[in-house]
Amino acid sequence: MSQKSILSFFSGGNKQESVKIDELEKDLKDSKPIQESKKRRRIIVESDESLTETPSKNDQNAKNGIHLVNSNDSEIATSDNANISSPVKLTSRPVVHEKNAEVSGDVNCTTKKVKLDNPGKNDVTCRLRIANESDYPSNKTDVLKMSESSQKLATCYDPSKTDYHPIEDCTWVEGQSVPYLSLSKTFECIEATSGRIKITEILSNFFRSVGLLSPFDLTSCIYLCLNRLGPAYEGMELGIGETVLLKALAATTGVGIEHIRSSLKKHGDLGVVAETIRSRQKILSAPKPLTISVVFSKLKDIASMSGNSAQNKKVELIRSLLVACRESETKYLIRSLSGKLRIGLAEQTVLTALGQAVAMTPFHSSKDIDSRILNAFNGVSSSSEQWKTIMEQAVANVKKAYCVCPDYSRLIQALLSKGHESLHEVCTITPGIPLKPMLAHPTHGIVEILKRFEECDFTCEYKYDGERAQIHILPSGESHVYSRNQENNTTKYPDIVNNLMARVLPQSKLTPRVVQMLKKIVKNDAKKGESQFINMDEENEEGSKLESCILDTEVVAWDRQAGHILPFQVLSTRKRKDVDESTVKVQICVYVFDLLFINGISLIEQPLRLRREILREVFPRISGEFMMATSLDSSDTDEIATFLDEAIKGNCEGLMIKTLDRNSTYEIAKRSHSWLKLKKDYLEGVGDTLDLVVIGGFHGTGKRAGRYGGYLLACYDADSEEYQTICKIGTGIKDDELASFSEFFNQYITEDAKPYYQYTSGLVPDQWFEPVQVWEVKAADLSISPAHKAAAGLADPQKGISLRFPRFIRIREDKKPEDATTAQQVYELYQSQEQIKNQQSSSSSGRNTNLNNAGDDDDGDMY
Repeated sequence: MSQKSILSFFSGGNKQESVKIDELEKDLKDSKPIQESKKRRRIIVESDESLTETPSKNDQNAKNGIHLVNSNDSEIATSDNANISSPVKLTSRPVVHEKNAEVSGDVNCTTKKVKLDNPGKNDVTCRLRIANESDYPSNKTDVLKMSESSQKLATCYDPSKTDYHPIEDCTWVEGQSVPYLSLSKTFECIEATSGRIKITEILSNFFRSVGLLSPFDLTSCIYLCLNRLGPAYEGMELGIGETVLLKALAATTGVGIEHIRSSLKKHGDLGVVAETIRSRQKILSAPKPLTISVVFSKLKDIASMSGNSAQNKKVELIRSLLVACRESETKYLIRSLSGKLRIGLAEQTVLTALGQAVAMTPFHSSKDIDSRILNAFNGVSSSSEQWKTIMEQAVANVKKAYCVCPDYSRLIQALLSKGHESLHEVCTITPGIPLKPMLAHPTHGIVEILKRFEECDFTCEYKYDGERAQIHILPSGESHVYSRNQENNTTKYPDIVNNLMARVLPQSKLTPRVVQMLKKIVKNDAKKGESQFINMDEENEEGSKLESCILDTEVVAWDRQAGHILPFQVLSTRKRKDVDESTVKVQICVYVFDLLFINGISLIEQPLRLRREILREVFPRISGEFMMATSLDSSDTDEIATFLDEAIKGNCEGLMIKTLDRNSTYEIAKRSHSWLKLKKDYLEGVGDTLDLVVIGGFHGTGKRAGRYGGYLLACYDADSEEYQTICKIGTGIKDDELASFSEFFNQYITEDAKPYYQYTSGLVPDQWFEPVQVWEVKAADLSISPAHKAAAGLADPQKGISLRFPRFIRIREDKKPEDATTAQQVYELYQSQEQIKNQQSSSSSGRNTNLNNAGDDDDGDMY
């Protein structure tokens, strides 16, 4: 049966923990249900079959934990003052059943042992929290249905407990889909916790229970924690528009859209508003409780909908989920749908928690559940260095595996089958699964480069002003293009995949010399011995066929007539997806600078000199379309200076300097000192621009009245996963940008600063924003400032670092907030300034110089 109508709401209801709830409920007291006619509306409550996992209609009542009244059995008033004109008929008190379950003792929300028949391969005695007796029928001959009772008991779930036990403290049983409320309770604990170590522990406890009891839900749980529906390259995203969410919430609750919008404007969080409205509703018979499998499946259905009727279908699916929500489920479901979970849970924390979970509770063991729990250390004390080492190794294994194969489905499958020690055998580089790119550190000048690389051979390459692109050639012959954020840009560049690569690939050959080099790699590395060697015959004079590869490249806009590179702004005018090749106006050229994988063999552990040699010998050049990065192998200062000048004249940003032999492996997802970037900007002050996150806005005055006249920017601290303020900016923003920026950020207003924002009370913006956009910013220099928190504790024990005279350059659409300039990078930029170096030199020579106050900017920020 389908849910035929909405649930009504009553005044009263449970109080929520949020500080704003009292105010919100006061606002909602005056809200009136939607008036469809003068007659009192009948609200019919039925079970929504789409939310159940039981296919048979006829057996629904027998299988459901709670008997639901049908359209002929009940009616609910839609207002506080309405009277029920006829008796409400129930088949019986709510009944829950479980076949062959045995429960002993009083039912009083304590931990009881329950013996299950055939819960899995072996009989397992599990522990289950039993709800209050009032929740169950007085007829003692009725037997408890374990799956339904555990859903009720999800309200008791607390993964933040000290000495958490993944079964005794869990609220569901083996083989059962995880209650969505248990995940919501985990989110509640995380949102209420500020310490990163404790947050990781809470999430790890939850993962331990899921991995033991419901391993089939573990991947979905991870994606829900990250507010994703799959890998970035699959392109399935949430982020449902506010209009759709308001319609769905109004349809579910009967509260008018304008009343909801008014509360949203005042309180700033639609999730909290929705939770409060739903808490005031009383229902006669609840739909089947939500599970992870149902919620995740529905979210994917919603995200994949398109077409003219998509909005109405989305509203109906969202409504069906909201009807079944309990307690905090409503808040986090709405937040997930809007694309902003707002609990400050970063991917590195999720990976750390997963690594700790598999170390403490091995999911892959063939032993029964009880003997696996806390048995991974074989008696090793949890306070010992050996315990710490085991945990750190498990986390390192998980993170490394995700780097080379960023697909949680594969990662979890490997953990469940072989454990973290064998991840390297399963999670390998695969064409079609994009890698996070290696990044470079900024440098101030040629002298600094020579000093850092004084004992290394290095190469200089043009730093092109374009878009990073990872090109994958699959064994099937398909070509895919991925962004630096692993997004699939294949439809953005049809001229690459349909035209260019169709001409490049037939000319690409593995010469006998290349074949010998690759065979030597396999021979020298035992781990690569199982790599597939496809059609590589050194006796073939024409060379072996290129079957698959991964290229690291930069795509730039190209003027075909003049034969030169165009500025990045020209490239940015191309559509972001679904480009029709026949309508392309901006032509492109692909500059290739690295080869990561070829014919089944990973090259990331090989030195750059060898990777570059293979790259240049295998692939052809097509002038103005497919080129090798222009490079210079020299340590001569004058030659490098001339090369830098030539790069700038050629519309490039500057140079990339890379070690060729020592420490020259390709470091996935890492900003390495083996790669340095030397930009023309170093001649003008700070040696590099900074990529900063907008977290707040200041109301404009004068010509900027009615809009945000300035913005508060922050860097990202990767260790604490916090955003630390670094400057207030208003310079460099054009008038039309002021208007568009204001309109954009008004969609992401949050009433208060996020708990992971680090700022001072002396510089609080008029409006806080969600961290959603990255700006590239140039500054005259960096100084110590009491007004900011960037890199606080590094350059000065208390004060942070700020930018002097910051200027807006552009939006970095290719970067996520987590990709912003880090606090450590800010500190390194500060330390690399000539005046700071001179003061440090003076201090070391015995002069009395207070370095902590070097460049101190006690007046705060300037535009």
